[in-house]
Amino acid sequence: MDSPDPQYEIDRFQYYLKPGYIFFSKEPTLISTVMGAAVTVCLWDRDKHYGGASHFLYPKTLEKGRATTFYGNVAILTLIRLLIEDGSEKTSLEAQIFGGGDRDSLLEDTLGMQNILVARKILSRKGIPVTSEDVGGAKGRKLVFKSDSGEVMILKVGRLRQEDWPPYHLKGGR
Repeated sequence: MDSPDPQYEIDRFQYYLKPGYIFFSKEPTLISTVMGAAVTVCLWDRDKHYGGASHFLYPKTLEKGRATTFYGNVAILTLIRLLIEDGSEKTSLEAQIFGGGDRDSLLEDTLGMQNILVARKILSRKGIPVTSEDVGGAKGRKLVFKSDSGEVMILKVGRLRQEDWPPYHLKGGR
């Protein structure tokens, strides 16, 4: 029997990644999210053909009582740990960084830029190459990450609207 046409592939799990969350699965998954100044880091294991993503709002915290995945230093390290605990080798991991858009993008010390820099710093320190990034600027982004291939689709938007958030339509049929 011939394999199905990938164009009609529908047997894929879909997950909306909220800010402050991490998602990782061995099952092929379309991970989607929406970002402004927040950053999403996608990790993909090129040997095992699966991956995950973290979506964080703030660059870092050093306070143990506040150490949640809303912070980049916690979110990225947790995602790396999850993949390694599941059998990934750090040398097989590839990273992609997205987001960090900010209306004040001409300023150097924006929240978006701080989020981008913490992601780059942690991944560099861990020896995980960044193979792709779409960061900064003044636009928000919608992202879809295909966890079994590492492919990403980005849509940049001038402003994030209610219909940019799941379930991707306005209530009331508008």
